[in-house]
Amino acid sequence: MKLKISKPFKNSPNINLSRKYRIAKYVMYRETMLHKSDLLWTFLGSFCGIGLIGLINSQIFEVQDHLFLIGSFGASAVLLYGVSNSPLSQPRNLFGGHILSALVGVTVAQLLPDTLWFASTLAVSLSIMVMQMTKTLHPPGGATALIANIGSAKIKALGYWYVVSPVATGVIILFAIAMVFNNLSGRKYPVNKGRKRKAKNKKLKVESERLKEVVIEEKFETV
Repeated sequence: MKLKISKPFKNSPNINLSRKYRIAKYVMYRETMLHKSDLLWTFLGSFCGIGLIGLINSQIFEVQDHLFLIGSFGASAVLLYGVSNSPLSQPRNLFGGHILSALVGVTVAQLLPDTLWFASTLAVSLSIMVMQMTKTLHPPGGATALIANIGSAKIKALGYWYVVSPVATGVIILFAIAMVFNNLSGRKYPVNKGRKRKAKNKKLKVESERLKEVVIEEKFETV
């Protein structure tokens, strides 16, 4: 039996308001709805992570005429400390995305040293493809590959050492700080996908059992 809804009811302000709220809920990304305390922990985590790399850069690497702080670390900080529950922020993506992209970037820079525009384009495109193939997609990785080609003379002089330092070493520091501050704030990091999947399956099982009970009750009522 179908229920016929009258037009006045369809155009009710409450119904329209509810519909607009649902649309806004779908449009708004879940991680943008933060508690005020999360803002403080995000600030502290990113400040300590980038600050530590910057401090090491100024105290040790500048003396040795090397660079330790690169731009792609800023983008990683957004993911690690701002949206730590995102799949793109997990350790596999963080380490794999940066290190593989650095390898691709340096290789392209070595093979095509005289065609900057083409080398930069190829490095970014290949790094994205490699990250997708290895399931290590981490957006800042594209910047890591790009920096290997358009970076300063210091960066280019590093060659494959660029993969180890600053990239891998800097990523280890960002990860360690993320582990400390995200877990102190109550945000679980890294996210245990297996646990989340089990919880989801359990929830679905409970909901299906409740639905069965409702169906059985309705059958008894009809009888």
